[in-house]
Amino acid sequence: MARLPFRGAIPDGLLYHAEHDMWVRRQGDEALIGATAFGIHRAGEIIGFTAKPKGAEVEAGRGMGTVECAKTVLALRAPLSFVLVEANEDAEEHPGILNRDPYRAGWMVRARPTAWESEHAGLLDAAAYREHLARIEPGAEFE
Repeated sequence: MARLPFRGAIPDGLLYHAEHDMWVRRQGDEALIGATAFGIHRAGEIIGFTAKPKGAEVEAGRGMGTVECAKTVLALRAPLSFVLVEANEDAEEHPGILNRDPYRAGWMVRARPTAWESEHAGLLDAAAYREHLARIEPGAEFE
């Protein structure tokens, strides 16, 4: 059965990592990080989520946790380097939140970026991420 093209939200006001399909919302000295609706669309329905433990030091591109989908377990790749301040326990206990509300209640980790100045320029704004998705996913529709 053919997979339907992506149809979903890519909100303004966030930064996006195109390769890992993760988003970042800067909040003072910290950042919330989560999977994009497109990333979830590609993976399939998430049925499990586990973050690294509090205090973990994670380098950009390295594993920050895992998600379990119907047929596989996927490593979540960090969009930037950080120290993990808090995992979203609600999302770990009720992973359906990630599918329903990936940009608000479905955030994955709260983190303290350790190389923001050198790494944030590699992230895309919403318009650039939508352009990227339109190139790789013909027929994509953005809400």
